[in-house]
Amino acid sequence: MLAINEYINDTDKLIPFFIQGDSLNVLAHLPNDCIDCIVTSPPYYMKRQYLGGGIGLESTYQQYIDNLLAIMKEVYRVLKPTGSCWLNIGDSYKNKQLLNIPYRVAIRMQDEQKWILRNTVVWDKMKGAMSQSKDSLGCEYEPLFHFVKKRRGYYYDSNSVRKKPRSAHIENGAVVSATGVSGVRYRRKIELSTELTEEQRINAYQALDEVLERIKKGELSDFRMVIKGANQRVTNGNTTNLSGRAKELQDKGFYFLFYNPNGSMISDVWQIIPEDTQGRKLHFAPFPEDLVKTPIVLTCPPNGIVLDPFVGTGTTSYVATQLGRRSIGIDMAQEYLELAADRCSEFGCVINNK
Repeated sequence: MLAINEYINDTDKLIPFFIQGDSLNVLAHLPNDCIDCIVTSPPYYMKRQYLGGGIGLESTYQQYIDNLLAIMKEVYRVLKPTGSCWLNIGDSYKNKQLLNIPYRVAIRMQDEQKWILRNTVVWDKMKGAMSQSKDSLGCEYEPLFHFVKKRRGYYYDSNSVRKKPRSAHIENGAVVSATGVSGVRYRRKIELSTELTEEQRINAYQALDEVLERIKKGELSDFRMVIKGANQRVTNGNTTNLSGRAKELQDKGFYFLFYNPNGSMISDVWQIIPEDTQGRKLHFAPFPEDLVKTPIVLTCPPNGIVLDPFVGTGTTSYVATQLGRRSIGIDMAQEYLELAADRCSEFGCVINNK
């Protein structure tokens, strides 16, 4: 495994590195805390017969989950403390029973392996295979779990995925926010509130002027102002021992909600059509490039290393290289790795046959 360790340490090698072998065995040879980001979609339980064998065809779903958890334990070890793991798993039926496999896996990762689940993304595939069932709905979504190793301080470039905001502007001499807030309505609410003290009223006017000045300078793109006695619903509830906003409203008489000038964050529902333009005759998993792009730009630093322990035909490695990240892909099937290498041929690549 000297070659892979050399690859990890050589930051100039912006080419995909592929390893043929069982993920559990290969991962055991990697050093601790060496990977920046994992993006992967393991074989689903009892869905397809993949070349090379591996997990997915166990006699029980419990065995499948146990085997997958053993691999995720190694993934946890090799992931840097600042890293992220994105895990996509589809569900399966047995004896007319939906097994809830993705969530069983996620809960055990949290409870048994110290993973911290930051988001469950709903991958809305927007279309699905024609359902032949007469007594259940067709399924057109899968979960994509975002795990980290620590609650704060992991790499997260939120600006890379924010929606482009509208701009503030000047209208009739007044500053108007991106969504048309000029401050006139809030001044009127401050004036008419019967619950503000005189001191709170003065402070509210002053704070509003300061926020509008920040809008004018481009420090903020938009805001909302909640004012005591103005018949507005308090964000996060009215209970002061649970809601910091409610306490601020009680003490100050008002509070602001500020919008990031770089735009709002994307949601946890992603509409992405499945694809399989690579190796349709040999590999049928519809793991789309667009499902991989956001996790990589969001949670892998430039020139960082992305790992896919079930790389298949190389979607993760291909996208990672396009985005200026290094990548390591593991798969048991030589045929899949040859497809992945051909797919990444424009970048050059290395295949390590264990």
